[in-house]
Amino acid sequence: MEKWSLMTITVLLALTVRWAVSLGSYSGAGKPPMYGDYEAQRHWQEVTYNLPIRQWYFNTSDNNLLYWGLDYPPLTAYHSFLCAYIAKLINPDWIALHTSRGYESQPHKLFMRTTVFVADLLVYIPAVILYCFSLKETSTKKKASICALCILLYPGLILIDHGHFQYPLSLGFALWGVLCLCYDWDLLGSAAFCLALNYKQMELYHSLPFFCYLLGKCFKKGLKGKGLVLLTKITGTVVVSFAVCWLPFCADMEQIMQVLRRLLNYLSSPFQDKVANIWCSLSVLIKIKKIISPQTQLKLSFAVTFLSVLPACVKLTVQPSLRGFKFALVSCALSFFLFSFQVHEKSILLVSIPVCLIINEIPFMATWFLLVSTFSLLPLLLKDGLLLPYAVTLPAFLSVCLHSFSILEKTSAEDLQLKPFSLSLKGYVSWFKSFPKIVRNLFLLSVTLMGALSLTSAALPPPQSLPDLFPVLVSLISCLHFLLFLVYFNVVILWDSKNSRSQKKIS
Repeated sequence: MEKWSLMTITVLLALTVRWAVSLGSYSGAGKPPMYGDYEAQRHWQEVTYNLPIRQWYFNTSDNNLLYWGLDYPPLTAYHSFLCAYIAKLINPDWIALHTSRGYESQPHKLFMRTTVFVADLLVYIPAVILYCFSLKETSTKKKASICALCILLYPGLILIDHGHFQYPLSLGFALWGVLCLCYDWDLLGSAAFCLALNYKQMELYHSLPFFCYLLGKCFKKGLKGKGLVLLTKITGTVVVSFAVCWLPFCADMEQIMQVLRRLLNYLSSPFQDKVANIWCSLSVLIKIKKIISPQTQLKLSFAVTFLSVLPACVKLTVQPSLRGFKFALVSCALSFFLFSFQVHEKSILLVSIPVCLIINEIPFMATWFLLVSTFSLLPLLLKDGLLLPYAVTLPAFLSVCLHSFSILEKTSAEDLQLKPFSLSLKGYVSWFKSFPKIVRNLFLLSVTLMGALSLTSAALPPPQSLPDLFPVLVSLISCLHFLLFLVYFNVVILWDSKNSRSQKKIS
């Protein structure tokens, strides 16, 4: 009972922080003609409620796809329709066809914020709580609540969902998928991840670890016996899940192809924003888009992304384990973020949530990554008027992690899961004696640099000759951090001896 009491306080604190952040402005408020992501979500409600399903993804006189046309999978559209149905009961003006464009009022803002809260309460937060209780490391008193508190107070997700305005449903469904796999509920886990993928196509960031883990599990059980049965059941679950989600669009092939074209609509260029990935960072020095055609850029990004995810995926398939699966989620998602063709600043959340899942195992590195990931969102947050929530939630999150996990005391090679790697460097073992001090100093330098650049970006105007100076510096520094994190996570995965022991339990 005491565990649940502590967890109740944790959830209430997390909800309070979310509500406080939501009281500010939102993406694109009062900025015609597009207004921002808040208007995109409202407009999808307008479209899905007033138009027949066959017109949701088609350009018509009533559905101008150039004005926030639907470009997410069917589950997003169904969710928009559900919200619109409730909005219609409260105030039909909120979703009136054509005339509601750019609608802004306090009652409507309260309604939209409430829909995000409901999504949090029904999908994301329960998954986090149950996941923390499922961990063997958090079975002792208070530890599950501490772990949940750190995850639920992660500022990046709060600022994007409740400040910028997004729904946490795809990440929530993905978390349910991970949770189900933790309990060996492979079919439910597959179905949950299919829901995530059918809500947002960016969940492809997580698809390879799910696929490789389940395939490796089938291999270990034997493809001539139980493994074949499991593989057949998983395949059937995936097919049925997709069929149910896409059923209303299966009347003819043209409908399906149009939806797919809309889902691929964002694959236009890897240089649309100041994103902390490798292509935007390199373009500061080398004008890649001028010397390489878009088709070649697409092929190059695919090749580099594939090569980057290959080691973790091969290791996970050969030695499937839950621990390896969670680390592979981080590594593969980070590879997609850094190297894939089209990335948005918000895509870093697809890496951050898997990092949250291992915060109990490597609290120091997880906390460091989550700080950097939030910092990488700074240009977007400044654009949305979220400086104050950023300035409050980020130090608060760091303080909670420092107090809860004593992260600065957990910087040894063993604490960072680098013991097997250090032992493989026979002639350099002595160097690892000073490793904790070096890592702590790098962390403090990193935090100081991020704090200074955050303050400078907020307080000083950029030089007239370099108007994008501060966003570019944020992207470059964040990208450098992410590259180092990618190397780190791959080293942990490839030298992890615990995987080979735990995978025996599966077979």
